[in-house]
Amino acid sequence: MLAANTKHNAKDENKNSENLLIQGDNLDVLKHLKNAYSEKIKMIYIDPPYNTGGDGFVYEDDRKFTAEELSSLAGVGEDEAKRILEFTQSKSNSHSAWLTFMFPRLYIARELLRDDGVIFISIDDNEQAQLKMLCDEVFGEENFVAELIWERAYAPKNDAKYISNSHDYVVMYTKNINSFRIGRLLRTEKANARYKNLDNDPRGVWKPSDMSVKTYNSKCDYPITTPSGRIIEPPAGRCWSLSKKAFSERLQDNRIYFGLDGANVPCIKRFLSELKFDGMAPQSIMFYKDVGHSQEGAKEVTTLLNDGAFDGPKPIRLLTRLITLAKTESNNIILDFFAGSGTTAHAVMALNAEDGGNRKHITVQLDEKTAAKSEARKAGYETIFEITRERIKRAAKKIQSESPDAKCDFGFKEFRTIPAFENYLDMAETSEEFDLFDAEKLSDEQRAQLMLTWQVYDGLPLHLDLSPIEFAPTGLEKYTAYQGEHIIYFLNPNLELDHIIELLGRIDNDPGFTPRKLVVFAYILSSKAQREITEAVKNYNNRKQIELHLELRF
Repeated sequence: MLAANTKHNAKDENKNSENLLIQGDNLDVLKHLKNAYSEKIKMIYIDPPYNTGGDGFVYEDDRKFTAEELSSLAGVGEDEAKRILEFTQSKSNSHSAWLTFMFPRLYIARELLRDDGVIFISIDDNEQAQLKMLCDEVFGEENFVAELIWERAYAPKNDAKYISNSHDYVVMYTKNINSFRIGRLLRTEKANARYKNLDNDPRGVWKPSDMSVKTYNSKCDYPITTPSGRIIEPPAGRCWSLSKKAFSERLQDNRIYFGLDGANVPCIKRFLSELKFDGMAPQSIMFYKDVGHSQEGAKEVTTLLNDGAFDGPKPIRLLTRLITLAKTESNNIILDFFAGSGTTAHAVMALNAEDGGNRKHITVQLDEKTAAKSEARKAGYETIFEITRERIKRAAKKIQSESPDAKCDFGFKEFRTIPAFENYLDMAETSEEFDLFDAEKLSDEQRAQLMLTWQVYDGLPLHLDLSPIEFAPTGLEKYTAYQGEHIIYFLNPNLELDHIIELLGRIDNDPGFTPRKLVVFAYILSSKAQREITEAVKNYNNRKQIELHLELRF
């Protein structure tokens, strides 16, 4: 189940925010998010445990499932679950455990991605090969985009036994390669300096492009006479890239250059103004001078939190690069469910302030204990989640102070996963057994937690505040239900048939009142009341021709 930090969420800077910070095991969180955020996430970045033996698994997950359990957990058929288990368990024990740990999380992550969405996963040599095969299974080989190499270290380690490892990988997959478009990088002065205008062409600066190619075509093998009278043949074993007719057309259009003296080997003029794409094509190697290194990431956290509270945080510039490659736009949602120190959320806010965007971030972190003698514990952080939360808060304040005119969302709403109520959901959905769960004993806070859990189950976004709606038929106490979009929830006790009848009348008489679904906590009703309310809704013929559905939920 889910619970809100109501005090935090009610603050002015947070009450209208669509950013989310969620505490809990990310597998539980992903299952909660699945309905509300299915096919709505533009970008996912995760930095999972590398399974090196030093980072460990702190998640409460033995990583061993039966096909039936995995089928239920990931929402796949049992045959698919069996195939995945066979795949993961075909590796050595350590790899098998890690793969089985990762599979359900990646599978749900795929369901959350938009058709043009993309996922980036940081990893090192230990599990890189296994991760690539697993992602081929989950996302499809055809949706592999790149295996980016991040130069995370700027100096060699002289105590390395063999090779000083200076890089990590970022594996990149898209939901649908035919829908995805890569984000290109801003052109640099160095790149633009390669373009010149040697002949004062009115179309602007250009750079020369070799006119010969290796792939031989007899139609493109012909002599060219330069303006100086020199005859030039293609290099041995090669031909021109243009047919004789195409060459003649380019020549007439002043798109062929023979050098200042008109005697050089011809080249094609490529104009900067006519490039097919805006910006520069990204390269698979991300150098630290462009995207930062590990020490830069550590310094950013240390500076913000005034101590070295987190080991190995990614630099903001690295995440900014990945957000750029994802081609995110304003209001896109970016998810990180192995949040660590919260670099992704920090980078999203910083980029929004820079370009005026309003991207949303969803940040998930387990309530993992910090090591007893760690710098984090010395600084007062009992858990990694506390570090995540504090960094996001401080980063927001810092960015706002540096960019006071930025109008983007700097707040966030906070939630956590909690166990289900005792005996709840353990009962069969029958009138003989549901009385074993005493709904009358639930506090207002517990009812709010149940409603929040139902809210995302029904596809409503987690940040949405449900609105109270009251029904007060003559002779009965006022009853308060809660509405979100076209769904109304009834969880409070003392619900009567007349309350529902008033609701049905309001549908007929109030033009702006158009609910589509009524969800009633079945435990608050007697068997007789269940039947009466079910019949009333079933037999209701409203003037608006609305298809009204009633669900008695246990």
